[in-house]
Amino acid sequence: MKRRTWYIIGFALIIGICASAFIITPNGSFGGSDDQGSQKILQIDPNYVIWFKSIWNPPPETQSLLFAVQAAIGASIIGFFIGNERGKRVTLEKSEKLKAVQTKATKNETEGKKTEDL
Repeated sequence: MKRRTWYIIGFALIIGICASAFIITPNGSFGGSDDQGSQKILQIDPNYVIWFKSIWNPPPETQSLLFAVQAAIGASIIGFFIGNERGKRVTLEKSEKLKAVQTKATKNETEGKKTEDL
């Protein structure tokens, strides 16, 4: 199979997995885990003392902005490496084609010289 076909299959699989969460639990709540984790810890051990408090607790709008910036930086890094690998592959393919053309031209020149000598 071609590499592109594998990418399409992988992308469809990822979309299917993400969509399955909404299909399996159509009325589920998909909230954040920050508060849920601390609540669950306090349910398990009511005597637990929280040993760390955030220095700064930004408003929800700022939290969303910071999360979006973080996601954009991560996507940019992944995109850079994917593009870099594609560029390497395209350059390698071009150099192989150029080598093949040069080899063929050299072979034709040497054959032309042999026939002139006769």
